[in-house]
Amino acid sequence: MEKVQIKLPDGEIKTFPKGMTIGQIFRSLGIGDNIIGARANGRLVDFWFEVDLDSTIEPVTLNSTSGLELIRHTAAHVMAEAVQSVFNKDMKPNERIKVTIGPVIENGFYYDFDYSRGFVPEDLEKIEDKMRQIIDEDKPLIRKKVSREEAIRIFENDGETYKVEIINELPYNEQITIYQQGDWYDLCRGPHVPSTGYVKAFKLLSIAGAYWRGDEKNPMLQRIYGTAFSNKRDLDEYLAKIEEAKKRDHRRLGRELDLFSIQDEIGPGLVLWHPKGARIRRVIEDFWRSQHERRGYDILFTPHVAKLDLWKTSGHLDFYQEYMYSSMDIDDIAYQIKPMTCPFHIMIYKSKVRSYRDLPLRWAEIGTVYRYERSGVLHGLLRVRGFSQDDAHIFCRPDQIEGEVLGALDLTIFFLRTFGFDDYEAYLSTRPEKFVGSEEGWERATEALKGALETKGVDYATDEGGGAFYGPKIDLRIKDVLGRAWQCSTIQVDFNLPERFNINFIGDDNSRHAPIMIHRALLGSFERFFGILIEHYGGAFPLWLSPVQVRVASIGEGQISYAQDVYETLKKHDLRVDKDFRNEKLGLKVREAQLEKIPYLLVIGEKEVENKTVTPRKRGGKNLPSMTTEAFLGLIGKENDPHMWREVEQS
Repeated sequence: MEKVQIKLPDGEIKTFPKGMTIGQIFRSLGIGDNIIGARANGRLVDFWFEVDLDSTIEPVTLNSTSGLELIRHTAAHVMAEAVQSVFNKDMKPNERIKVTIGPVIENGFYYDFDYSRGFVPEDLEKIEDKMRQIIDEDKPLIRKKVSREEAIRIFENDGETYKVEIINELPYNEQITIYQQGDWYDLCRGPHVPSTGYVKAFKLLSIAGAYWRGDEKNPMLQRIYGTAFSNKRDLDEYLAKIEEAKKRDHRRLGRELDLFSIQDEIGPGLVLWHPKGARIRRVIEDFWRSQHERRGYDILFTPHVAKLDLWKTSGHLDFYQEYMYSSMDIDDIAYQIKPMTCPFHIMIYKSKVRSYRDLPLRWAEIGTVYRYERSGVLHGLLRVRGFSQDDAHIFCRPDQIEGEVLGALDLTIFFLRTFGFDDYEAYLSTRPEKFVGSEEGWERATEALKGALETKGVDYATDEGGGAFYGPKIDLRIKDVLGRAWQCSTIQVDFNLPERFNINFIGDDNSRHAPIMIHRALLGSFERFFGILIEHYGGAFPLWLSPVQVRVASIGEGQISYAQDVYETLKKHDLRVDKDFRNEKLGLKVREAQLEKIPYLLVIGEKEVENKTVTPRKRGGKNLPSMTTEAFLGLIGKENDPHMWREVEQS
């Protein structure tokens, strides 16, 4: 009998018969009840996994991140069984709900069903009740190997046409497995927990539509989202976070605070910035431009359209056409609305001969671009069709890459911290199988990116082979106040476009050399970043970003003249200030200012007029002592400075 060697977490190596399952190995070792799976050579597996090679085995516990993945995968199967059990019993065979796929996703799971009637929110409670019953029965999950022919026969007999389609598309030599729990089963590779009883705490969250395989030409399916945890406490914490996220939803706050709108009459995914939202955008843009100019960038402006041939040269027409709008004919010449700014900046570079002494050239633009996104993925400001990127391109010599990447990374981190994001994850994506340029060039660029990350002391994960075909990149994902990660910042090294456009510089050897092009976006798009800001702050922006920073409110008619003087003084100091001189009770004015999340309300009554003072009330409800207008301006000075407001926040 063939043997395999198993290395255990304590370093001990033991020998077992080849083909033993993880479950059998653990039972022979007497490993405890809290173990629900394993990692075999890094791969997550369940108790049914057969060990055919020498392996390093690490037990997976119920409360671990890997254990959560097993729990959620099983919860998806429990949900699918519950759905078919509850609804199919009263249906004719040709009307019965069919299952499609049910993967684990971040923070939960979903399952897609073919159900002609469609689910309603009230159905979720019925499904949950049945799921509890299945969990209480503690049904073992049993894996069965079947031949392709047998699998097709099984699912054809059940009318599960989607499963048959999946089977027919599997590689011919792939082992097909079915996971069974009681009388219910599904086509599945696994892994799963040992039995349904391990699904301790779960909740079904929502219903959505989804096309089969994401293709609009395919049938519309019904998707049920859910989540599961190893204990009720973690589930309750997550559900509380979801409720908080609903309160912070940028779409709702955008309406309530009158910041932006997206209207059918204009078109889906096209944003209208209302006056208050536009004020915030202007503040961000002004700060963005001033900081770039300080760091040696020149600001560019480029057209919204260009001849289609430009996008042929760039390669976008070959690689990106599905996200581009249709071209338009003008004077019998095809033009294209721009999806990217890169080719425009390259053409500016190409407009004259460049010397090695000219480099690096740092060019930045807040460029509005248009990309076709399917209607099903549009989501408020976070996924739109027209948006303005904080785009920049650096043209440099190969020996300048590391310094330029370090400068771009330094500026990125500065911006993120200025806007209140201290927590972020960094990823370094390396050379894929198919790439342009030389291996030597890739190695130099990758080392430059790595060196910049290490110089800044940024911890990062490596995404092997995850770079674009034209160069490696750094991605930064910021985390908001709820711990959600958002992809915003990226720094990419590009060997491809300089070659495609045949741009060069004259080196110190009087020969022509291709420059390196660094693509760099700090905030991503203004629309998406604004949506993230709204949710991060719950609409209660720091003073320097608030659309209305101060409201001056009079208590009665007799204070309006003095209140107007205060208003004018604040305006002269470039504060974004408005006034409430209505003949209404002060309580109403205070409540409305709170609902509008205005940082300061300056209350002016008879005492304030007499003493030539104002009484500030902060957004959180705290009343400050009366003070002169000049004293108030001094009080908020640091808070209104993007460079210093964090000091005030932390004090």
